[in-house]
Amino acid sequence: MSLCEAEKTFVLHGVEENFRIDGREREDYRPIELETDIVSHAFGSARLRLANTDVLVAVKIEVDSPFPERPNEGKLEFFVDCSANATPDFEGRGGEGLAVEISNTLNSSYHSPKVFDLRKLCIVKGKKCWKLYVDILLLECGGNLFDAVSLAVKAALWNTQVPLIREVDTDGNNINLTVSDNLNDCQRLDVQNAPVMVTVCKIGEKCIVDPNVAEEQCSVGSIVVAVSGDKFSTVLQTGTGSLHPSTLVESLKLGLNVAQGLNEALWEALKLIKPNQDIGFLK
Repeated sequence: MSLCEAEKTFVLHGVEENFRIDGREREDYRPIELETDIVSHAFGSARLRLANTDVLVAVKIEVDSPFPERPNEGKLEFFVDCSANATPDFEGRGGEGLAVEISNTLNSSYHSPKVFDLRKLCIVKGKKCWKLYVDILLLECGGNLFDAVSLAVKAALWNTQVPLIREVDTDGNNINLTVSDNLNDCQRLDVQNAPVMVTVCKIGEKCIVDPNVAEEQCSVGSIVVAVSGDKFSTVLQTGTGSLHPSTLVESLKLGLNVAQGLNEALWEALKLIKPNQDIGFLK
């Protein structure tokens, strides 16, 4: 969608008055709906809808060899695919740049062991480990993709069940693993400190969170902060504009406060959710 100057002025005035075009205040999110365990062939999955932004995440697991420089760690990889039906901008190869940016931001956000401990994915030090493939499909884009993706990824990892290894048989350089044949004999991943992303946009002289498509077009500068607990794991500047140092500090404080509340709301929803159940929160 493309806005004319009059429409952009209308959006700007609404933000200045703390009454956005959809009735929200500057620090409010749109309604979020979450569903887990919906992809039968995946080890964990989640679908999250943030208004008309729709994200599907599936986690697959396989046995791999650890990196030589990190022999006691497993592996975690993110892959993002932008559906051509999500927005006309994704037709052809239009979504490749955004997909790479989101996957790189996720890799950076999950890099620290304090955020996600890859050592728990180690099976045999230096020989065998679990490798997690996190596949992300953007089904529809209605603004604020980074936030929606981070919430969906955290929910999918929370839903992921890693099979238990019953026996490790070492024969020279060959290692044979016996995986439990009991489907319920699995362990959950620890995602308590997994990061939540918040996009903070500056429109006029004010900063907002959860921008819709129209508001993203009116932004003069924006940052994406990935927050784990009370610390930042990644800070990314997006778009073509820039932020004054004082505005940047204000945006970081806003992003930190909002991310902590968002993570708490997500965690409460995950505790209540049941298989194949659709849960709404932040309504």
